[in-house]
Amino acid sequence: MAKRIEKSDLPVKTCLVCERPFVWRKKWAKVWDEVKYCSDACRAQRNSKVG
Repeated sequence: MAKRIEKSDLPVKTCLVCERPFVWRKKWAKVWDEVKYCSDACRAQRNSKVG
């Protein structure tokens, strides 16, 4: 049986927009170092402030 990884053991980052912590997701496995925002909404909000 496969070893189960607990959520509390996953890496955590802080969103640059809302400053809330968010946890690693499998879909971010290859780009985790580049992930800065917790959601598409935060990314869009950040991009609208910059422009």
